[in-house]
Formats: sequence, C-alpha cells, structure tokens
Amino acid sequence: MKLLKTACIIILVCIVNSTYSQQKRVRDYGIEVGVLKPGKNNAITDVFGVKVGHTTIVDGKNIRTGVTAILPHSENLFQYKVPAAIYLGNGFGKLAGYSQVKELGNIETPIILTNTLSVPAASNALITYTINQPENKNIGSVNPVVGETNDGYLNDIRGRHVKEKHVLTAISNAKTGSVTEGNVGAGTGTICFGYKGGIGTSSRVLPKKLGGYTVGVLVQTNFGGVFELNGVPVAKELDNYPRSYTYDVDGSCMIVVMTDAPLSSRNLERLAKRAIMGLAKTGGIASNGSGDYVIAVSTAKENRIPYKSNSKLLDKKELRNGLMSPLFLATIEATEEAILNSLFAAETTIGRDNHKVEALPKDKVLEIVKKYNGIKK
Repeated sequence: MKLLKTACIIILVCIVNSTYSQQKRVRDYGIEVGVLKPGKNNAITDVFGVKVGHTTIVDGKNIRTGVTAILPHSENLFQYKVPAAIYLGNGFGKLAGYSQVKELGNIETPIILTNTLSVPAASNALITYTINQPENKNIGSVNPVVGETNDGYLNDIRGRHVKEKHVLTAISNAKTGSVTEGNVGAGTGTICFGYKGGIGTSSRVLPKKLGGYTVGVLVQTNFGGVFELNGVPVAKELDNYPRSYTYDVDGSCMIVVMTDAPLSSRNLERLAKRAIMGLAKTGGIASNGSGDYVIAVSTAKENRIPYKSNSKLLDKKELRNGLMSPLFLATIEATEEAILNSLFAAETTIGRDNHKVEALPKDKVLEIVKKYNGIKK
C-alpha cells in the first residue's frame, strides 16, 4: 500500500510537471515586456551553465509544496565559489546563509527555494550534498543558501513535508534549457496578487555593443499589492485592488538573478537592488509582512574563487561601474516578466482545508490589456 501511494504521488508529480511545461507565457499572448531581447529560452538558464531543478510535492488534499534548486555551474561549488550578493527589499523572512554572503561576497552551495518551515531541512540537505562530494571530504563548515516563502494557506506547512531527499532530488534533476513554471517546485502552494502564483523566469541579452552579457531571473511569487501588467492597471480594472491594507497584501517574493557579466559582490548588490524595481513594476508593494529578497550571482568563469590556491592574490576581471546601467535595465525587465510568467503559467489550486486559489483570469486580463493597446498586433 505504501509503495502504491508513493507511485501515485510520483505519477501525479509527473502529470503536474507535464501540464505546466505546456502553459503559455506572457509573450505567447503578444505582450512584450521592456525593450531588450530575451535569450533563447527566455529563462535564467540562458546564462551559460546555469541549471534549475524542481521537486513538486502534491499529496492528498492538504500537501501542496516543493523545492526549486538553482545551480550557477556544474562543478563543485564549494571548491569553485562564485561572486554573489543578497539584497533585502523587506526582511520579513527566513533566508539562510545571508551573513556569510554579505561578509565574504560569494556563495558555495546551490541556491534552494522552498517553504518557510522547510528552511532547516533544506539547509541540512545542502550540507549533506556538499560534504558528500569527494573533493570536500575534509571540510568542516558549509554556508547553505536557502530562501523561502510561506505557502501555509494551500499547504499543510506545519507538517514539514519537505525532506532532505526532496532537496537532493531537485539538485540532481537540475538541467539547462527550458524551465517549468507555475505551481511547481517551490511555487506549488504560493499565491500572488490574490491569484495562484508560483515559479517564473525570464532573461535578457544585451546587444554586443553593450557587452553582449546575459541576465537571467527566476522568481518564487507569493506576494500582494495592486497588480499591473506592462503598465496596465489590471487590478483596478478588475476592481480587485485592496481598499484597505489588510493581510491579503502580505507575502513574499524570492528573486534569483544570474549573469555571465564579470561583476564583484559590490556591483552584484547594485544589480540586486534593481530587481526590486522590477517587482514594483508589477504592483508589488513590499508590505510589512513581506520577505522580499534578491540573490545575485556572477557566473563568469574567470572570476570563480578557488577554495585552495597557491597564490595569495585573486586574479579577476571586473566590469567598470559606468557599464552597469544596461545590466540594471536587463534585471528590471527580466524580473518583471518572470513575475508575469509565474502568474500566466499557474493554474487554479485547491489545497489545505479545501482552500481554493483561482488562476489569473487571463481572458479578462487580456481584454483589459487590449483596451489599453498593450498587445502588439
């Protein structure tokens, strides 16, 4: 019986992933966000070497949660760390690993996204993953980086159903190419602007004259505010915007930014700040109870930081401050579109205690956008 139940869960997860992989994204409806061009997959994986993996946990009526793993490169991250920064838009959250990233300016593990009460389990899994790699057999310290949002409305969050095996599976499933979006992985039980939120991603590629660099963004959307789509006041038109600031506008958004531009942690933090501007363009307000965090990473191979070296000096390249502005724009645009993709890909979900969250009413939204001439003919 237990074996049958496990098999059913696995089959359900496969069906869920297959369904969401076929979902249309915002550009499929003729809506173009920003002025820069997206990469081949319009995903964070357009940054060379970046991989994303999900574990979706859907069981019975009450469990709607999961894990999303983002890997900056395929080598041993502890041995070859990457420059990184974390920016706090609003700090009502439980992000693990922040202080060491702030102090040293790098990360040494994959980035894991999950639910609030599963941060310890995910941290433990990252430690297991790291110390079990052959090159790391003598290390005695690991700084796991784990972000979260609270999916407790749709998920039995107190049951703490995310286990170490789910995190390790998400890491092992990580791949390049297209990324499944919507209510999968860490976005399985999330809510955005009162509708079903989830995982979304997007990218931008700078013209060669501006460096030709790629910026990719992945979001876990679970926040509120007054929804706008490409400048169109959708929530106001739907008469859905909050007339008073109540708990329904609270929530969180985890944003992960990757770029192949050679940036220091200082300029990565500057880049991370711009992601919050992308969130604001969708109508997010970073409310009192919202944990809005941005993790920004440079994947540039020449700037990887070896754990062991015979040299006392780091030999690295760094983009000049004066060339950062195009990357700022790319980050804003990719963040905005990633959030929109999370909404367009997600589907109506019934979860804990029969709580139901409807998907974004796309037909009505598209009518509103057409009214404002927001769809390209």
